[in-house]
Amino acid sequence: MNSEDAADHVLYHRQGRTGVITLNRPRALNALTHPMVLRMEEALRAWADDPQVEQVLVRGAGERGLCAGGDIRAIHDDARAGTSASAAFWRDEYRLNALVARYSKPYVALMDGITMGGGVGISAHGSVRVVTERSRIAMPETGIGFVPDVGGTWLLSRAPGRLGTHLALTGSAVGAADALLCGLADHHVPAERLPDLAAALAEAPAREAVARFATEPAPGVLAGRRHWIDRCHAADTVEETVDRLLAEDDPAAKEAAETILAKSPTALKATLAAMRRTAALTSLEEALAQEYRVSCNALRSPDLVEGIRAQVVDKDRTPRWNPAALADVSDADVARFFDPPADGAELFPADQR
Repeated sequence: MNSEDAADHVLYHRQGRTGVITLNRPRALNALTHPMVLRMEEALRAWADDPQVEQVLVRGAGERGLCAGGDIRAIHDDARAGTSASAAFWRDEYRLNALVARYSKPYVALMDGITMGGGVGISAHGSVRVVTERSRIAMPETGIGFVPDVGGTWLLSRAPGRLGTHLALTGSAVGAADALLCGLADHHVPAERLPDLAAALAEAPAREAVARFATEPAPGVLAGRRHWIDRCHAADTVEETVDRLLAEDDPAAKEAAETILAKSPTALKATLAAMRRTAALTSLEEALAQEYRVSCNALRSPDLVEGIRAQVVDKDRTPRWNPAALADVSDADVARFFDPPADGAELFPADQR
């Protein structure tokens, strides 16, 4: 994709007091490409110094979602070719995530519909995060042999109890109420009121406008499952987590175990290690720097290519993981994910973390 394509796929303009960014690839569920990331950064940096722009609104075109994530077909092709395009994409994407989190003006993200992976990165780090009854929010990376990134380990490691670990390992999508519970969103607004909210933002401060339309969401499911989620995901290993889930009486726990067992064993163990390590970090930038290491090293894992092949390219939904069993993934295999990037280039200098 060239810069002209990016101009079509990321639209931005000023509407009253608000700078509006619209991801405009609805047929691809607004999946992010590298030029789209750069164009978003361009808009945000320009508006940061523009006194006429008091706040920012980010939304997705179409009815299906804000953003389904990054362009994983491109990552698949890059991993197969052994080239460095994905690392370059992640460097700019993760820096954009940090910019969103530290943005100097209110940043309103409409997390309507599917908001997954990279879509979480450009929304859930914002200061005013809006979900609807259509929201389906997830970090589903273990299903393609990858590990939660875009600051996902930072967000999920700070969810109540072990809810974040549960979502990271299973890759399960949550609705509005559970997104609020997990700290991934701030307000629920009915989808039919989003045009009214966008119009109000042209005239009113972000929090005032959102409060005008916010309502209580329908009940979620995670609060009623906290007792076994917290108990099972306190285990030291993925294997023990699965054993505990299978021993629970709740059918939902057994379903969670089966969901986990379908994911990449290597990615599962790397994800659990990443979640535990991130819980001890003190800034999003530190978490993103760690995720950059993990992502770059994942490019050399056979499971990333195989997972994307099975889920997106061939769509046979039958990945052949290597190794195929959790017991065959060694501590050394996991530790390699946290090695410095092969080119030695870290995401941020140490003094910026």
